[in-house]
Amino acid sequence: MRKPLAILMAVTAVLGVTGQAAAAPETAGRGTAEAGHRPGTATLQRDADALLRLGAPGVLAALSTPRGTVKVRSGFGDTEAGTPVPWKARFRVGSFTKTFVAATVLQLVGEGKLSLDDTVDHWLPGLVSGRGNDGRAITVRMLLRHTSGLHDYVRELPYLFLEKEYGPNRFRTVRPEQAVRLAMRHAPVFPPDTDWGYSNTNYALAGMIVERATGHSWQDEVRTRIIEPLGLRHTYAPDTFPLIPGPHAVGYQRFAEKGLEADPADPRWSEPVDVTVGNPSWGGAAGEMISTTEDGNRFLRALLGGKVLRPAELAEMKKTVRAGGFDGAWPGVRYGLGLMWAPTSCGGAWFHGGDIPGFKTRNGVTGDGTRSVMVSVNTQTMVPQPGVPAPAGDEAADLIDHALCGTG
Repeated sequence: MRKPLAILMAVTAVLGVTGQAAAAPETAGRGTAEAGHRPGTATLQRDADALLRLGAPGVLAALSTPRGTVKVRSGFGDTEAGTPVPWKARFRVGSFTKTFVAATVLQLVGEGKLSLDDTVDHWLPGLVSGRGNDGRAITVRMLLRHTSGLHDYVRELPYLFLEKEYGPNRFRTVRPEQAVRLAMRHAPVFPPDTDWGYSNTNYALAGMIVERATGHSWQDEVRTRIIEPLGLRHTYAPDTFPLIPGPHAVGYQRFAEKGLEADPADPRWSEPVDVTVGNPSWGGAAGEMISTTEDGNRFLRALLGGKVLRPAELAEMKKTVRAGGFDGAWPGVRYGLGLMWAPTSCGGAWFHGGDIPGFKTRNGVTGDGTRSVMVSVNTQTMVPQPGVPAPAGDEAADLIDHALCGTG
């Protein structure tokens, strides 16, 4: 449900502009476990503590298995107040939203309301066109798998990456039609279905197709098809509403001095900035949702356990292609339909993380859906403490591996 403009203006007036927040002290790192000393607690706690040295202000992690759930936390949810991440924290999940949207599309496919082979132009005639873009050559399957070749509209929103521009634009509304038009200013990165390239434009279009096929917004369809049936009590798509309702950590962002143009070898990071409050509509079906570790684990286990999709549609979701652009973070990673797979020390796992200003979400689930883990870090930009080398891959890779494989 969209909030009235008056409420948004009041929130803006009360909360003001982005403020500075102190970095977590290096002594922070002694964590606590909610569930005592169940099997896996010590390893999960140690791995959560290790993320502080890699630049996490605070960490909340939950491992769910047939034997129960283990939850740990480390560091600070609010570095200025010195308070921990709330045990029942809500957080922005960024691109984990894509898994919910893809599952919704696949339910519609199973019901015969649309086909993975439908073209974008079939549902949204003329929207994807110009500069070599052609919606007649791009299918729904290509959107969900990121093989469309479409330019990523997020790269055309510089205020997300520059500190001086974030504050004045943090309550800006970006509708999916606007997002797609931004992408259409650029030629495709490659011809459709000839390569793989992650692009949020794909899911902006997927959300629009859901609305065209059902007559309801993608948010409504995700809610009625997935959130409510699974009892995900604290998962929602806020649309333009800028707050995180309920307990939550402060979300911090360190901006690179030159934004997307920064030299990766010398990005010159800002001090941490509080970006908790902001209009997430720019993420849309590609990344606006909010959830919890409990809800995330329940969704992943239900999805891989066959409780969300019929066997044929789940099989389609798990048909993957090499996702070379993510190899640096997860060597050998492959991308399906809103779901990724990567090797682990015990074979492999399914997952879909998310990065959004203020929050980093990481997760994983075994192929049979019996074991899953959710991790929330209250910053998107993890800058290792002085003298701590940057990890070779994703910061949470060891934690996920140890949690899913029962090792470490």
